[in-house]
Amino acid sequence: MIDLTIEDDIARVVLNAPEKRNSLDLGALQELAAAYTEAEAAGVRALLLTGEGRVFCAGRDISAVDPATDDAEGYLTGTLLPLMQQMSSFPAPTFAAVQGACLGVGLGLAIATDVVYVAQDAKIGSPFAALGAILDSGGHALFTERLGAHRTLDLIYTGEMMSGAEAVTAGLFSRAVPAEELLPFTEERVAKAARGATQSFVASKRLVAQVRDERAGLWDSIASESAVQAALTATADYREGFKAFQEKRKPTFTGRD
Repeated sequence: MIDLTIEDDIARVVLNAPEKRNSLDLGALQELAAAYTEAEAAGVRALLLTGEGRVFCAGRDISAVDPATDDAEGYLTGTLLPLMQQMSSFPAPTFAAVQGACLGVGLGLAIATDVVYVAQDAKIGSPFAALGAILDSGGHALFTERLGAHRTLDLIYTGEMMSGAEAVTAGLFSRAVPAEELLPFTEERVAKAARGATQSFVASKRLVAQVRDERAGLWDSIASESAVQAALTATADYREGFKAFQEKRKPTFTGRD
């Protein structure tokens, strides 16, 4: 159910089970991890994650799960968490185009992606009030950080959904666009990123992660930026960027060291 195509230095990863709203069982998570591993080995310069059909991902596939024997921790900690970490550290810019429902594990996949564009009418929130379960896949951290404790618990207790437009206004994701424009809008920006200075993008990605995960302060962040900038001076793209600026032309980046 996970499709991977690689073309023009871009990996396109598609959750392809629209008949079950692209919900993911354990095997699908393993397939998704394998797709990211293959894309990384291919040296792509950008990655696009999408869901086939009207829904991005409705979450975990629980259609065949027996609550009495459910290994929820094995699914979430043993497989999903390593996958999200793999996605987050992917060595190139990553983008997601999110339409329809983005819930549970689907929300986690979005959290682990660098740039998330959502349809204005996408549905984002916590559906777990009806299941006797809790919001998972990083949802508590994302919602509390961006929405505050009161709004987070409001969404959890009521099970009400935010629209994609509301989620972007609240700072959850990057931009909201009309549903019919979502994929071409995202593809255009993925293609542009794939032509960029990949090493500098990856460096910024790591610096942002340092601020997010290690809570690096201003002065520590500036020190890290300075060290990274010094390292980038040795790359071909850094030299090309400066040369193109001086020659008043557009740069041609290779994305390599």
